[in-house]
Amino acid sequence: MFTIEHDFDATVVTLVDEGAPHLQEDITINAFEDCVTLEQLDPVSDTVQKVTLSMTQLRDLSAALKLPEGVYRLRPAGS
Repeated sequence: MFTIEHDFDATVVTLVDEGAPHLQEDITINAFEDCVTLEQLDPVSDTVQKVTLSMTQLRDLSAALKLPEGVYRLRPAGS
């Protein structure tokens, strides 16, 4: 399950792990104009862990999810 909310400066997606039996904490994804952040509560330390991706890293991740194992470099369109 997931939710989508549109805030003033970001689109916020929350992923809820409904699988069984090894459920993970919810992940909150904040999509800003210049970056995307992923946040998840670490139940051991009781702190929120945050990862920030640049738009280039996000583009590369999107491409990587569709490709087989290997090393790649995306080229600008028209190259």
